Amino acid sequence: MKDDLKIAWRNLWRNRRRTLITSASVFFAVFFAIIMRSIQLGSYDRMIMNFIESYSGYLQIQHLKYQDNPSIDYSFECSDSLEATIAAVKNVVSVAPHIESFVLASCGTQTKGVAVLAIDPEKERKFSNPEIKLVKYRITGDALERMRKSSSIPSGLVDKIEKILGSSYSSRARFELELGLSSDEINLYMDEILNSTETSNGFLSSNDEGVLVSDRLAGYLKVTIGDTVILMGQGYHGASAAGIFPVRGIIKMPLADIDSRLIIMTIPAAQNFFDVKGKITSLSINLTGKSDRIMSGAQERIGQIITDKITVIKTWEDLNPVLVQQIQGDSQTGIATLAMLYFIIFFGIFGTVLMMISERTREFGVLVAIGMQKRRLKRIITIEMILLGILGLIGGMLASAPVIIYFYFNPILLKGDLGKMMDDIGWDAVMPTAWFGPYFYWQAVVVCIMVLTATLYPLRKISRLKEIEALRS
Repeated sequence: MKDDLKIAWRNLWRNRRRTLITSASVFFAVFFAIIMRSIQLGSYDRMIMNFIESYSGYLQIQHLKYQDNPSIDYSFECSDSLEATIAAVKNVVSVAPHIESFVLASCGTQTKGVAVLAIDPEKERKFSNPEIKLVKYRITGDALERMRKSSSIPSGLVDKIEKILGSSYSSRARFELELGLSSDEINLYMDEILNSTETSNGFLSSNDEGVLVSDRLAGYLKVTIGDTVILMGQGYHGASAAGIFPVRGIIKMPLADIDSRLIIMTIPAAQNFFDVKGKITSLSINLTGKSDRIMSGAQERIGQIITDKITVIKTWEDLNPVLVQQIQGDSQTGIATLAMLYFIIFFGIFGTVLMMISERTREFGVLVAIGMQKRRLKRIITIEMILLGILGLIGGMLASAPVIIYFYFNPILLKGDLGKMMDDIGWDAVMPTAWFGPYFYWQAVVVCIMVLTATLYPLRKISRLKEIEALRS
């Protein structure tokens, strides 16, 4: 076997061009397949993180009937001691109580149905930390006027900023990215731009009677900090719920659908408003990861803590079936694209094999004529094909590894129209890669199947080889 391996290796480099072409086709197939799949899975992870870690949690405790009928009537009692016990469970990162319901919000002549989310501000900082989503910069007509009066900002740059009039940002990094400035322009003008567009904002205290309004909803209701909104709805067991709440801050949510209809208040304020003293509608739990092992383990341990029969522990898949279906559908499309890529590459490999057999038919005839058994010749050819596949496979995996590592820690930031479009549909405008996982190692299986399938043809030709005809070819 060792001699066969040496012969196969030497045979590869007798025709370097053919070997390099075949290995290169496998290399590029593996490289692009890994990168494409990594970006796709990384986007899924980002989408899940945006929605789950900032809203529903990986696990959620709620009333048995709440998911089918999300009414304030299906709330349940929850104590601080229960939350502390759950927070101590292995793999639990944070626990946050919520009250969720729907009401009618009104300010002036503007009225809209909105979702109300009641939080504990201190506990929520460890869960979704909505404070970092407060709007810090807003491009308004007054801000543009201040920039035009400033002699330090070029008029051309002000005209560029005017094109995104009305936009708001919760971080300097996103603002800089949207403007698309060079490093020199950022150093020269960005501080002045930030000073001109900076807006005051506030957050909720533990027993605050005010509310936070999502950015798009604030624009629709035409409210700013210091204004009041009127909320009207149905409280516990049909009780009337109505109140006037001052606006403490404007918050920009990553999901457009939520950003257009969310009002956040404190749990004490919501309990008074809906008349649900000591009750919540859900207890959201974030974990260290979303693997089945971590979630099932945490779910089982928390189930042992909760003994009442009116509550149930839901996973994020149970809470978001539409999101799961979207991911599965898009994943199947990605797999089909990779299958097409490998299908094309397979025929490139197979074409090279046909060329090799055509060129080496006489060589095979001579080897068999001088006494080499066809079985050994088949073995050598099989080893040659496997070595070709291994060269391309290892090269592709090694080349893709640093790309995956770099963009995992430094995601591609999208800007301009594409970045704005992704913001509008609720995704962070970034393209991260997924960390190494089964998708990375499955490429070896796929390449082995391709190479072994392509090897069937030369093995069949050797089996049917006639020495005289081969020597005359």
